[in-house]
Formats: sequence, structure tokens, C-alpha cells
Amino acid sequence: MCPAWASGKGNAERRDRSRQNVYTLQRLDHHAQNKPESIHPPPPNTSRLSSSAAGEMMMLVNCSGCRTPLQLPQGAPCIRCAICGAVTHVAAAPAPGPLADPARGPPPPPAHGRKRAVIIGISYRFSRHELKGCINDAKCMRHLLTTRFSFPDDSIIMLTEEQTDPFKIPTKHNIRMAMYWLLQGSQPGDSLVFHYSGHGAQQRSYSGDEADGMDETLCPLDFETQGMIVDDEINAALVRPLPHGAKLHALIDACHSGTALDLPFLCRMSRTGQYIWEDHRPRSGVWKGTSGGEAISFSGCDDHQTSADTSALSKITSTGAMTFCFIQAIEHGQAATYGSILNSMRMTIRNTGGGDSMAGGGAVTSLISMLLTGGSAGTGGLKQEPQLTAGDMFDVYAKPFSL
Repeated sequence: MCPAWASGKGNAERRDRSRQNVYTLQRLDHHAQNKPESIHPPPPNTSRLSSSAAGEMMMLVNCSGCRTPLQLPQGAPCIRCAICGAVTHVAAAPAPGPLADPARGPPPPPAHGRKRAVIIGISYRFSRHELKGCINDAKCMRHLLTTRFSFPDDSIIMLTEEQTDPFKIPTKHNIRMAMYWLLQGSQPGDSLVFHYSGHGAQQRSYSGDEADGMDETLCPLDFETQGMIVDDEINAALVRPLPHGAKLHALIDACHSGTALDLPFLCRMSRTGQYIWEDHRPRSGVWKGTSGGEAISFSGCDDHQTSADTSALSKITSTGAMTFCFIQAIEHGQAATYGSILNSMRMTIRNTGGGDSMAGGGAVTSLISMLLTGGSAGTGGLKQEPQLTAGDMFDVYAKPFSL
């Protein structure tokens, strides 16, 4: 799924202002803490507070020149951007307190428990980019995690336009905060899930780290005014801080999403199920893997493909093709290994319109029938191939799948 202005192949025309939103975060080290972190409204030009291994508070600030997020050490009045050279001066942070600013609404829940998830579904309602199935995807994914994989309901943050909490509207700022929350205090044994259903796009990469010269992006609800979230930032927020013994699964149901997490290795699989790992590590030598944890991503399509928002799969209402096929693989007992899931998802999409094999079934798929039916007509013939990327290579038919 991609915006109307970015539909089609990766070389489609991009808006000039999208080029101003390439973000490269420095590494964020989120270490285990015994007490939940209090969330406080940041001073002007700041994004959030984080803590280093030594307990020093670090502040994320946006560069006054290029808007790149930078880490500001505690007490430092300014910082120079290594990209554009601009010096950003920052007001003193407010003294910590137990409560968030009431004017900004309640903070996200503290990171706790061994299983946590961020689920994002964006419909872009009342715009020319509107999608019909993304909120359905979010609801079904939440149901899957809580009923099938025992994720505590209060350890899941869901961002959709249906939310009344202003912190849970899928704006660029809220998605950033949710990503940081997911990795906050992560420790060995944690199982983390990041699910996104919405528009994806591409924009030219100026770092030289992309083989095709393009960065993959996610489109928040306010992307037309605030810009997109670039794969470099997603990697810095979700992948690089992941500690040894922790596990992250990302599910990206969007256009151009094959390498949306910038993970080092991509599993290139043929129609017969044979595969080979492709090395996508940047030529510059920049590390895009974890800090010892395990990061694996399923995405809706290859970087040059688009991903469907359709009713052709459920026969009932609109869904993202990738989300539907992932859930169906689990319900139909085809999720023993990562290879079996990927094969099942691809086969389901190739056989769209093939009759009863597409009819779903099971606890999660039956949930779709309880949702209001969407409006897009299924036309079949989906031209997308779900992808699997990972921080390390492994035998996809031997490694058991688990969340």
C-alpha cells in the first residue's frame, strides 16, 4: 500500500519535501530498569528522554538545521550536528515529576512484562490516500497476539484513528514514541512485536547505504506535513538497541516494505520454496544489526513492489493482503517454521480467487466477520511477494517460529 502520489514502481516521482526527512539516529541504548520510567513533556525542540548504561539521562533533540534526531548528554546546553554542522541550543529540561502534563494527555504505559507489542493501523480517512483494511488489520493482529500468543492486553499499544487518547493517534511523533517505548528497558527473554499496516513509499537515499539508491519509508497519518519515517530511523529505534536474549518480530504490511527495517540479510525465496540469503549490509560498513538480540521481519512485498489493501482474500471485508496471509498461516497450522510461514503467505497470495482455500477460518479470521465490511472490491491477481529479512542468517525450514 502506497500513497496515491507514490504508487507504482520505486522510481516514481517523489515530492521535494520528502527529501528533507531522512533521519539517521544515533544508537539508543535502552537497558533494563527495575522501575518504569516516568514520562515528562520534553522541552522545546526535543523528542524524548532515554537512559544510558551508566544511568545518565540522554535527551533526543531535533537538529535545528536538518531536523535529524541527536542525542544530547545530560546538562549539555547545545550540540553540533555531524551531518549539516548546525549547532542546536536546547532549553533546560523540566525537573522530573511523577505526572505528565495534563494538557498533553496521559503518557504511554510503562514498559513491563516479557511480551510487548506496538500495533499501528492507518486508514488516512477523508483523504485521497484512504485505505479500507488497515484498522481491521490492527484489530485482528491484537486479537491474535492476546489469544494465541498470550500477550497481556495492557502490554500492547495500538495506534489508530479510532483512538480517543491523543497519544494513540498514529502521527509521526506518536509512532516514534511507541517505537522507543517498545525497546525501553528490553532485556533477555523479552518478546517484542511491531506491526504496521498503512502506506509505505520510497525516497532517494543520500547516504550510499542502499543498493538501489532508495530509502524505504512508512507514512504516518500526518506524513504530508510532518514527513515520513525512514528505514534508517526505524533500524536505529527498533533493531540496534535490541539486547542479547531479546527477540523482535516486525510485520510490515505496506508498499515497498521488503527492507523497511534495514536488516542485514534478506531471504530470497523461489516459487518452489528454495532460498538463498542475500547480504544487504551497507558497503560503508555501518552496522545495521542488533546489540546481540534476534530481529526478524515479515513484509508485504519486495522494495520495488506495491502491497494490496483488498477484500479478495477475506471475501468479507477489506484487509491488508500480508496481514491476512500471516494470520491464516498460523490458523491453518502452517507456522511451524519461518520457511513454512513465508511459503504459505506467498501461496495464498498467488492463489487469490482460487476458491475455498482462501476462505480463512479459525478464531482470528472469524473476527473479521464481526467487523464492519469495507468498501474496496477484490479484483484478484495480486502481484506482491512477501519477504523475510533478519539480523542473522539461519535455516528457515529448521528454525521454529515463536512469538
